Amino acid sequence: MSNQIFFTPGPAQTFYTFEQHLKTAIKEDIPSISHRSKTFQDIFASTTENLKTLFDLPDGYHVYFTASATEVWERIAQNLINHSSHHFVNGSFSRRFYDITKAYQLNASAEEAAPGGSFSLNVPEEAELVAVAQNETSIGFNFPDKEIYQVAENKNSDALLAVDMGSCAPVVPIDFSRIDTAYFSVQKSFGLPAGLGVWIVNDRCLEKAAQKEKDGHITGSYHRLSQLQKYAAKHQTPETPNVLGIYLLGKVAQDMLYRGVKQLRNETIYKSAILYQTMKELSWISPFIEEEQYRSKTVGVGKLNGVSATEIIEQVKAKKLVLGQGYGPFKEEHLRIANFPTHSKEQMEMLVDLLATL
Repeated sequence: MSNQIFFTPGPAQTFYTFEQHLKTAIKEDIPSISHRSKTFQDIFASTTENLKTLFDLPDGYHVYFTASATEVWERIAQNLINHSSHHFVNGSFSRRFYDITKAYQLNASAEEAAPGGSFSLNVPEEAELVAVAQNETSIGFNFPDKEIYQVAENKNSDALLAVDMGSCAPVVPIDFSRIDTAYFSVQKSFGLPAGLGVWIVNDRCLEKAAQKEKDGHITGSYHRLSQLQKYAAKHQTPETPNVLGIYLLGKVAQDMLYRGVKQLRNETIYKSAILYQTMKELSWISPFIEEEQYRSKTVGVGKLNGVSATEIIEQVKAKKLVLGQGYGPFKEEHLRIANFPTHSKEQMEMLVDLLATL
């Protein structure tokens, strides 16, 4: 294994138990088993149960697997919106979901804030679905849970609330009883190879998709919600899935439960605090998000002053630590530094000590 430590925001450093679980999977021939076998049904059941426990999902919430979180944007557009959606947009990833709904020729609206800016939280009455990025990975913006719940109160009672948990699940908490659907990919906070998305939906979503099908609308094919639920009921997937990815996710989720969600969250807060404090003390970097309540705890983004991202990344890489560049228009102006459960307190302390010497 490489002796580098990846502080990149996705793909990221693999979880510290990943290698052990991968070796076990190979030994037990997990990559070769049939997705219709009892062995896979047990893996599916165990993984979904671990995720339900990890997220403290209420009754009536279901877990499905997709190829990525990006796929979920399209599945939501197909299954959960007839005419209109509303999006809170302040970065590249929240914008991509908005763009996908427009590509489906839906009447999508958006409140667009400047990168790092906050929102009014107002929602059009006609919106059937409202989309929020809990953690906008491109700029390190945290959408506070109290503001997400305010959005839930401001929308019409029939509208669904969708939350992108891409780079903050499961260490940034959210009350699932106040939202309808959420999703993430595994290559960020869960520290696994890319190629697997997780889609959480409640019964209201299933009812909306069923009604849409009943009304004669096309809701997709093999990954429409009715098919995902049909197969999930027997601990299977409609297609041949990423069996290895589902197995590894179940094991990592189990490890997180053993370690304790509260401990993971407390460690995340500590590591985030020392990272941002270091940014504030140095002359060549400062937190991009000015208001502390809006700073992501899992992807710290620093605005560079008088240096380029490439320059800093190369200096740090010489010490076997790998940082992320800024995203899109901020490629050379920002550093993005992941703070995921796989990053220990000691590793973060080592990184901030190094940054202080540059």
